[in-house]
Amino acid sequence: MLDDRFRQAVTVMDYAILTGFVLVTGVVLALVAQWRGWRPSLLAVLAVGIGFRVLIMTTSAIDTWQPVDFMESFKPAGEAILNHQDPVLGSEGGWHFLPTIPYVYGLLLWLGIPWEIGGRLVTVVADIVLIPLVGKLAGGEKASLRAFQYACNPLALLVAAVHGQVEPVALVFGVAAFVVARGPGAPERPGLTTNMVALVRRSVSARGLSGAVRRAVGPDGVVRRALTPRSDDAAVMRRALLAGLLMGLALCAKSWPIWLIPGMLLLLPTFRARAAAFVATAVPPIFFLATLPVFAGTSLDQIPEVIRIMGDVRPIVGEWSYSAILVGGDWTLSPEIATFGTRLIYVTMLVVAFLWRRADPIDLTTALLLAFMVTTPRLGAQYLLWFMPFLIARPTRFAWPAIIGVSLWAGYGYLYMTQFDTDTWWGLHSVWSRSSIVLLPILAAAMPWGRRVSTASVPSAGAVRKVPVSAPV
Repeated sequence: MLDDRFRQAVTVMDYAILTGFVLVTGVVLALVAQWRGWRPSLLAVLAVGIGFRVLIMTTSAIDTWQPVDFMESFKPAGEAILNHQDPVLGSEGGWHFLPTIPYVYGLLLWLGIPWEIGGRLVTVVADIVLIPLVGKLAGGEKASLRAFQYACNPLALLVAAVHGQVEPVALVFGVAAFVVARGPGAPERPGLTTNMVALVRRSVSARGLSGAVRRAVGPDGVVRRALTPRSDDAAVMRRALLAGLLMGLALCAKSWPIWLIPGMLLLLPTFRARAAAFVATAVPPIFFLATLPVFAGTSLDQIPEVIRIMGDVRPIVGEWSYSAILVGGDWTLSPEIATFGTRLIYVTMLVVAFLWRRADPIDLTTALLLAFMVTTPRLGAQYLLWFMPFLIARPTRFAWPAIIGVSLWAGYGYLYMTQFDTDTWWGLHSVWSRSSIVLLPILAAAMPWGRRVSTASVPSAGAVRKVPVSAPV
């Protein structure tokens, strides 16, 4: 029986073998680059990244298999925009985010570009832009190495060029927000540098509760000083506003970049800048929601229904981790498991945020995203791309076991399982989804456990003094 399945897979594999060869080549190049200490030029890095992505995008576009959501959710959203209809309602809830990306889909369809290419073009272009951004995020002497390693990343190639999922679009704006927020100076930055609990306790002990409150909010209090502009405030505020707008655009692609906001805010040097960035983050989502009647043809009485659908997360479990074990590896609607998992995520995120509160904000973000992967009960393979730019920019000891592990797992789902009929696919899926439990300890080990406290100096508003730090491996 297994021999028959193998022969069937080989005969219908189309371009999967070529794609697999490219992915393996990318991993080998990335590891050799790490071993040999390569520092390729940006032109060489982009040539490799563009070559890999265009090749796989082209072969995927002419493959006999196309992702279900790519064809039945994303394409209808673009067609709805083309017909001046709401993309959420026009796709019957298949697209349940803001219309930002469907506007681009509609434009490409209007230009007459075949959907199999045009739909992937959005994510491939975003992923190509991510390559130099990962280098910028890494900073320092290894910036070009990290950019090259992302250019060769197998999971990025699968998600952007095979699946056409929109994670790269969210990431390109999110990572850009980090780069802008950090600004010039040394790449290592401190996390929280003030123990607010101890500060409040000392103030109350010294002055009493009413005195502490007056000290905090009085004319010369802490709040007033935090909101007072500094000498170089204009440059910092420009960075803050731009970073906030970029993070807002990330949220326009999907809702999950909310986990990136704490790290982005901590990269800004002042409370005033962080407040401005936080407010600016809300501007793009509000704009695209408010302009639905103008650009998407949504009537005013439809907006509440659109908001309801965008906020409705169906409790689909069985694709990943403990939920797959509990339901036998099949997709299932389970409010009980989904509710438990959501609460577990929130508790875990609070614990991780506390433990890494003094870490470099990039390490904090990596820890949060990896912790999410370990605790979530519902996950698509594309979710595993969330942490890739941050883990590659500042790798840990177990970074590459994690990268290779999730890429093998996702690659099996994308390239092998899709070559079979529906019944065989479901049989393979049951084993595949439950096997994801093996990845959880690897992802947990890849968290930046040794970098929970940043060794960077506290930055001034305009610059950061460079100090010796322990470089990531």
